[in-house]
Amino acid sequence: MPWQHPAGPYNAAVDLVDRHVIDGRGAKPAFIDASGQLTYAQLKQRTDRFGAALRDLGISPEQRVALILLDGLDFPAAFWGAVKAGIVAVPFNTLLPNDAWRYMLVDSRAAAVVISAPLYERAAPMLAELRQTRPMHVIVSGSSPAPDTLGLESLIDNPQPPLTPAATHADEVAFWLYTSGSTGVPKAARHLHASPAATAALYGQGVLGIREDDMIYSAAKLFFAYGLGNAMSFPLSVGATAVLLAERPTPESVLITLKAHQPTIFCGVPTLYAGLLATPGLGRGAGSARLRACISAGEALPEEIGRRWKETVGVDILDGLGSTEMLHIFLSNRHGDVRYGTSGSPVPGYETRVVDEDGSPTPTDEIGELLVKGPTAADGYWNQRDRSRRTFAGEWTRTGDKYRVNASGSYVYCGRTDDMFKVSGQWVSPFEVESALLHHGAALEAAVVGKMDEDGLVKPKAFVVLKPGHEPSEELFEEMRAFVKSTAGPWKYPRWIEARAELPKTATGKIQRFKLREE
Repeated sequence: MPWQHPAGPYNAAVDLVDRHVIDGRGAKPAFIDASGQLTYAQLKQRTDRFGAALRDLGISPEQRVALILLDGLDFPAAFWGAVKAGIVAVPFNTLLPNDAWRYMLVDSRAAAVVISAPLYERAAPMLAELRQTRPMHVIVSGSSPAPDTLGLESLIDNPQPPLTPAATHADEVAFWLYTSGSTGVPKAARHLHASPAATAALYGQGVLGIREDDMIYSAAKLFFAYGLGNAMSFPLSVGATAVLLAERPTPESVLITLKAHQPTIFCGVPTLYAGLLATPGLGRGAGSARLRACISAGEALPEEIGRRWKETVGVDILDGLGSTEMLHIFLSNRHGDVRYGTSGSPVPGYETRVVDEDGSPTPTDEIGELLVKGPTAADGYWNQRDRSRRTFAGEWTRTGDKYRVNASGSYVYCGRTDDMFKVSGQWVSPFEVESALLHHGAALEAAVVGKMDEDGLVKPKAFVVLKPGHEPSEELFEEMRAFVKSTAGPWKYPRWIEARAELPKTATGKIQRFKLREE
């Protein structure tokens, strides 16, 4: 749908939270978790009270508040309370170790940290050490606070008049999202007040088709740009309801959630879809009789997984590409036009192009780097000017992904720029080889990297997680090599195949091929 950039003063929390109470949806559930539900009126009240509490603590507009929060009812209240007060919300990946949290707290100069009680115990010594060097409020969610900390519930329970929103601008920074940092230190992408509503209008409504009567469940967490859009920006843009799950999304916990809440939309990542398909008894709707739409991002969805999901569950997966830098999906398949094995085409409102090393457009089916232009690009990285200049080139953002555009106009993922390698002078897409291995049927997961042979030439090496019932053997591996030769190309087959119990992944489920290359 058309997106109009707000002119003049604009506060994202007023648009995505307060508006629903004004429009009469105050009694409708906005969020549901294991502890209960939060209506739109309650969300507004808790948002107002938390924003006021931050102001009372002396935290000024444009200062940062770190959120180390599990997905639950306190996350939206803390996030939007900070945004409404003009304070920059900075969600942290809750699965990272203390050293990563320490780096981000120092890097962001957070004036306060809001942390879930189950995470506080391990973080407490690190937080105490940091507080010896500079003042920082520690607010604990979910239990009585320890000494020198504040309780989130006591702050929110304190009656306050409605919070006057900060006089922010649509182009003003509202929140930061740290990249996963899988190949280096995390980078904080600074996102604007206008961007959540823009992703919701362009992709959430324009492609996914989310409606007021939908209930959405995102296995991807709220600290992840993909999850933040799925479970906050999208439902809040139309007055829908989101289900939040604090625990890590295993196939078992996801299926329990789908059955218990009967969502209409499910958002996952490729490794989770593969795990769900390996679960005995998976059937129509994956437990939800109301399921009408599924989406995938984070990594490209292998064709075999998409087709098997459709056959088993009865609902297509709309695979798409997004990034922390662009906030959400900008390249996607469409309802009624799903082309498994591709990322679809640009989401209306975004422009994309595939270019060679000289920056010239590549011919059809030629591999190049994907660039994207759109209204939700970050305002750069915090304190990383060189990286900002390399990634944000004027109106265009470099994705770091290699793609080719086929004759039908669909974008085909080939791999991350750092993952690509040449064999016999020809580019090899790790993703293409991995997809062939999965299509063979014995592998649950696969990762392919380039490895030097005894002659110093680079050849593909595959790491696979085998499905139950399959044992590693040279006979099986030779069968898999032959299958790749016949389906992907004779020079692309893996010269070496190694079975693993699991593959290294980031906390958001992306396979860390660089770790496999280093072995």
